Amino acid sequence: MPNPTGLIFPKDSYIDLCIYQFGYHECDPLHSYGPALRNNFLFHYILSGKGELDSKNEAGQNIIYRLEEGQGFMIWPKQENTYYADKEQPWTYCWIEFGGLKAEKSVLQAGLSYNNPVYKPKNKEAEQKMKEAMLYMIKNQDAPPLELIGQSYLFLSGLVESSLSRKKILGTSLQDFYIRDILEYIENNYQCDMSVDDISAYLNLDRSHVSKIFKKAMNTNLRDFLLRYRINKACELLETTHKTIGEISTLVGYSNTFNFSRAFKAIIGVTPSKWKEESRSR
Repeated sequence: MPNPTGLIFPKDSYIDLCIYQFGYHECDPLHSYGPALRNNFLFHYILSGKGELDSKNEAGQNIIYRLEEGQGFMIWPKQENTYYADKEQPWTYCWIEFGGLKAEKSVLQAGLSYNNPVYKPKNKEAEQKMKEAMLYMIKNQDAPPLELIGQSYLFLSGLVESSLSRKKILGTSLQDFYIRDILEYIENNYQCDMSVDDISAYLNLDRSHVSKIFKKAMNTNLRDFLLRYRINKACELLETTHKTIGEISTLVGYSNTFNFSRAFKAIIGVTPSKWKEESRSR
């Protein structure tokens, strides 16, 4: 296996579980990374060796954790951390960065938090399933996105099932129903001139309340999510159809092609035409 290796995932248009990147690294002695902040969840699983994680807890205190083979650590969005390979037995690890609707709930169900970032396995069979899913993704980086997404679900299931600190999740909350209805409304109406006010009216809830529960559940604000949802749909159309930029602009809710192109470049980093050219060459 190459050292190090990693892949930035080409699509993040999967609502329940979004994979942003994953990889593998056989570290040199005392190799370090950080201090750094992430925008999404980042999990490392230690395949061999030892190392240290220096991570801030909810009180802003730096806590150092000694880690070894078979353990792992979860970094939360916006959580400051640094990690180091051991001098005598430097670690080799695989890692995956992810987000989405199921991400935070699954991480919490695994019993991992700001104050408890260390994964320790209890169920060996589920731990092996998690490990194999991560390694499969690394070894098959050219596999279709849906195949890799399938493996990512196996990873997340294995993480939850095998964690020593796993917690039981109680029944579905009213907030979960609201989030489901919001996502369903967006999926059915993103082609229209839709706003947060329209979503709030559909739910018969105050706009500020809708924004608050969405932010809490999805770790992003509703306006930004709607923007990214439309741009992700545009990426799919650019890759899988022969429609023009103007046609795609209309299909994802933009009446003005210039505004669409500007929003697309702000999110993706390149123009729609450039992204279409690059995606066809992959």
